[in-house]
Order: sequence, then C-alpha cells, then structure tokens
Amino acid sequence: MRHDSMMKRRGFLKAASRGVGTLALGTVALSSTSKGLADSGKAPNPFAVELDHLRKVDPKLVLYETANLFPGRQTEPRRFCAAANGLLYVAGGKAVRILDLSGSEVRSIPCPDSVRAVAVAPDGLIYAAMSDHVEVFDAEGKPVSTWTSPGEKAWFSGLAAGKDDVYAADAGNRVVWRYDRKGQVRNRIGVKDAARGVPGLVVPSPYLQVALGRDGLLRVNNSGRHQIEVYTPEGDLEFHWGKAGGSIEGFCGCCNPIGFALLPDGRHLTCEKGVPRVKIYSAQGEFEGVVATPDLFPENSRPGQPRRSDGMLGGLDATVDAAGVIYVMDLVTGEIRSMKLKAPAPGTTAPQFKKEKA
Repeated sequence: MRHDSMMKRRGFLKAASRGVGTLALGTVALSSTSKGLADSGKAPNPFAVELDHLRKVDPKLVLYETANLFPGRQTEPRRFCAAANGLLYVAGGKAVRILDLSGSEVRSIPCPDSVRAVAVAPDGLIYAAMSDHVEVFDAEGKPVSTWTSPGEKAWFSGLAAGKDDVYAADAGNRVVWRYDRKGQVRNRIGVKDAARGVPGLVVPSPYLQVALGRDGLLRVNNSGRHQIEVYTPEGDLEFHWGKAGGSIEGFCGCCNPIGFALLPDGRHLTCEKGVPRVKIYSAQGEFEGVVATPDLFPENSRPGQPRRSDGMLGGLDATVDAAGVIYVMDLVTGEIRSMKLKAPAPGTTAPQFKKEKA
C-alpha cells in the first residue's frame, strides 16, 4: 500500500469519526444489543436501541421478491451499474468485472488501483473511479486516459456519466465534481452555500453517491442529513426529501441512505447499512414499499462486521437495467440478486406507482 494512500485513508476515517460523534447528538446511535453490556456489569449505552425490531418488515409492505441470485465475482465489491448494452459493471479490487444479466463474466478490466465506483456513458466509454482520480476505458476495456486528481483529500465513492458530463462523488471533500468528457472540472456541486440555499453535504462514512436522472437533474445522497438532494448540473438545489427515524419510511443510524438508484419512471431505490434493506420511493420522495428485506442478507445483518481498509462497513448497492429490472448487490458477500414484482394476492391489485412529472 502506498504511504500517501495510507495517510489519506487515516485522514478520512479520523474525520468521519468526528462527524459521527457530532451526529450522535441528534440521531440515535445504533447498537445490536445492550444485553451484553448489562451481563458484563457495564452501564448500557443510553443512546443504544435494539435493531431486531427494525429488521422486521410488515409483509404487506414488501413489493418485490428475488428472481435470480448469482456471485458478483468481485473481491471487496463497492459499486456497480447496469449499462444500456445489457451488461453489469462491478467495481471492486483492482478491476472492473463485466457480467451478463445472468451473472456470467464477459470480461475483466484491470485497473492500477482499487476501484471505488464505475459508470458507463451513453457512447460506451467506461469510467472507473480510483480513490482520488478517474481512469477512462473504451467499450472493449482498453485504456483511453487518466484524469488528474482534484487533490489529496479526494475519496471517490460514486460516479454518473451522461452525454456531455461525468459526475464524481467525492466523500473526502464532501462534494460532487462535474467534469467534461475530457476530464476538466466544470464546477462543484453540494458545497455549503447559504446564499444559494445549499446546506452542505454531511458524509460520516465513504458512501457518497450520485445519479443522473432522465430529467437532467442530479440526485445526491446527503447521508448525514438522511436525505436525497436534487441538483441542477450547475449546482442549484431544486428540492430534497428524506428524514431520520426508526420507522420504515425513514432512515436510521448515523448515515443512511448509503446508496440509491433511479428507475426509468423517476422513482428512487434507496440502500441502507446497519439494517440492510432496499426501499422504493416516488420521484417526489414518498415511501411506496420495500424491495429487499434484511433477512435476505444474513451476513450483512450480522453485528460486528469488520471495517474494510477503505472505511466501508457493510450495506448494499442497487442498479436498474434498461428494462427496469432491479439488481441489488450485497457489499459483504458480493452476491447480486435480481428482483421482480410479487404477484398480487388474490382479491388485490398490483401497486400503482406515481410517475415522474414531465
């Protein structure tokens, strides 16, 4: 491991721990149980809550079920995406692995460092985020260019690629960088700016994500504030939604949602850690139901997950293919499952979803 990478990692984890400490004053700190402390004679944590009841989901709220399950073929998986060519691109280790929709590996793209995120542009160019810069490959996986790092604090954890721009979520600098397709910075998004009504991104852990909607607007998870924020490419905050809380509609813990994806009709999929689950919300942020429940991810749900070298601690990621099929990746086991709508119970009708406004 390079010395500079080690220092950056330590710096991020140190800053994250300070952020968690601050957030704990306003958010309930999660603990798997306080029984162990009681048995040992130690005073229980006054902020601790039992997670078991949060892992239980009313079956009436579960709208999807597993259609297929296959290995993601990646060590330390981080992010993945579905491209218009009908393939899945999985970031992790020192490679981007390309799979077909049944899980068979098509090819692997070796990278110079650990890959944190991946995105595929409409023209097929592949963008892979290392910790502090972006590598570009052609559709066959051949290197095209290496972009300059924005600075020593950079800690990339999410990517989105459009026709004209590429957006890199930088958890270290708590900002989303907007690049042109040649790697030149156009502007920054999410920086605290009272005059523009931008509260600033709170990022206690390295899960900052960005997605580009069909409406041309960006979605960013401000996980420390427990919300999704919607921006113009120029950085104007259009609106936000989400709330902290232990109810199924809210996001619990210090920093959720850790990831999200957009369906073709504008609805949101949100991913969480601590209580690993995927939920679905309307384009305006109204809770509609649950896609994947914690019981599908027993290893991910197990208390005391070891922290990775990059600070990640369990959780899920999600993506959606061109046909609207949902894929969920377990960041602990690396398994990927496709999800399908459950058949409505006898005497009921399928859920009616609100579509994005034109």
